[in-house]
Amino acid sequence: MARRYDTNDATDRVTGLREAASAVRRGELVVLPTDTVYGIGADAFTSEAVADLLDAKGRGRNMPTPVLIGSPNTLHGLVTDFSELAWELVDAFWPGALTLVARHQPSLQWDLGDTRGTVAVRMPLHPVAIELLTEVGPMAVSSANLTGHPSPETCDAAQEMLGDSVSVYLDGGPTPGNVPSSIVDVTREVPLLLRAGAISAEELRKVVPDLEVAN
Repeated sequence: MARRYDTNDATDRVTGLREAASAVRRGELVVLPTDTVYGIGADAFTSEAVADLLDAKGRGRNMPTPVLIGSPNTLHGLVTDFSELAWELVDAFWPGALTLVARHQPSLQWDLGDTRGTVAVRMPLHPVAIELLTEVGPMAVSSANLTGHPSPETCDAAQEMLGDSVSVYLDGGPTPGNVPSSIVDVTREVPLLLRAGAISAEELRKVVPDLEVAN
């Protein structure tokens, strides 16, 4: 039976974060608020949990799961060949609605789907998400919806879709909106905007003037 906690209530927040962290460490799924939409998350290094996440969404391995982190410093252990331009994007837009696609460290023991050696990573601008990520480390997190359905802006919407496939729901109230993060590929010499989202190409070009945009 799924448990749900109101993170706007001080007591419930402490209990909920503790229970969510325990669930993640057990290889279970949790739903958490972010600065874009609600996400469904699991320990990034527990392959079975990531597989359960994809199953809960009805999503194939051909759409690998992004990773959320609680601090830019965590990048040092996750990615390789990370350029100065990539770090400048981190400095300018993290925490926030910018996802960076980078080459992951080949030594990492994880299975996020068919990633072809890359990882899509982001630090969200949401205190509940950051607190959980700081406690448990990198999490595989995708929007908390069934594939093909709208991304949820409320915990109710997420729970209606995902039900008891999730152990713990952290209810932070409505999210700021359903605009997804912008995605930039930084594996190339010139970064490439793969998806325009909450951060426009114009804003990104203030940091990376040569930014290319995918067709």
